[in-house]
Amino acid sequence: MKQETSSSAVSASLNGVRNSPRKMRLIANLIRNKEIQNAIDLLTYSQKRKVSFIFKKLLLSLLSNWKKKNDQSENEKFLYIKEIRVNQGKTLKRLRPVPQGRGHRIRKRSSNIIVVLGQK
Repeated sequence: MKQETSSSAVSASLNGVRNSPRKMRLIANLIRNKEIQNAIDLLTYSQKRKVSFIFKKLLLSLLSNWKKKNDQSENEKFLYIKEIRVNQGKTLKRLRPVPQGRGHRIRKRSSNIIVVLGQK
């Protein structure tokens, strides 16, 4: 899959978040294709506190990256989340003891998040 990159595209990524991708995608689907300020407001009042805090920090970082790349005179009002992907990261494998000397495997999953900003 070839990825198209333009000079105006600004992105931010976060790797190794200690939350499962399935839980992260619930919030990612909530803020996909939203304006950046609306997305931050949604995350502020979301019920999933831990995940929404991670996404909020990532969006603020994305906004900071955009400000560094573009001059301040451009309007932030027309910025929106063009693309957001949550992929599976490394999985830690642990054993939990169960009766009769056996052990069941526990998988502690992690996520990789990529957010791309676009202008309307």
